[in-house]
Amino acid sequence: MQLFYNSEISESTDHFQFSKDDSRHIIKVLRKQEGDNLSITNGSGWVFDAKIISADPKKCKVQILTKHQSQPSSYKLHLAVAPTKMNDRYEWLLEKATEIGLSSITPIICDRSERKTIKSERFEKVLQSAMKQSLQYHLPKLRPLVSFKEFLSQDHNGQTFIAHCEDSNRESLKSVLKSGTEVWILIGPEGDFTVKEIEMALLHNFIPVTLGATRLRTETAAIVACHTVALINE
Repeated sequence: MQLFYNSEISESTDHFQFSKDDSRHIIKVLRKQEGDNLSITNGSGWVFDAKIISADPKKCKVQILTKHQSQPSSYKLHLAVAPTKMNDRYEWLLEKATEIGLSSITPIICDRSERKTIKSERFEKVLQSAMKQSLQYHLPKLRPLVSFKEFLSQDHNGQTFIAHCEDSNRESLKSVLKSGTEVWILIGPEGDFTVKEIEMALLHNFIPVTLGATRLRTETAAIVACHTVALINE
């Protein structure tokens, strides 16, 4: 099954024209012809079965045949992860987290952050591609880059955790997670959170957790957290 994404399609759409890039991919690369069927999602849970009515590589047009809304996940997972020094590691994280199950991700700038900028447009494309590849119909939200302090000042409903490597009292994430809830997990940069940042998070009722006995890279820790939440909710 080949899944396409376009945020402009809604439940009231009857006909739709793809962009020039998508049209070329559909007609020239995939060699689709008039009468062929396509599956499209708008990233908000809606799935559309469509038929090509104009196989133009510059403006492929389709007619929507059927539409339905898929059920959202029983839980919501929000990650707040410091950008990694190498962009490709963060992109890998976005891809794999989307495949496993992710509601949103917030890049955060911490005291020990080595990278303090992100490529939002590139990250959005990675999320979209991973959603399509894994045949999901809800696009994870990429939240704006914020400072650690600013993130803590925001509202976070549900369970809130900070994963760190300091030798202090920490619970195993899998032992404190509840299924069917909204979950927020903080993951620090290379070098981890500072003691001051951990103390700030605790003052905002974030629970300190460990993700295992070994020291993990930032992107690996985020994936372990994702997988743990997914397993608890199976």
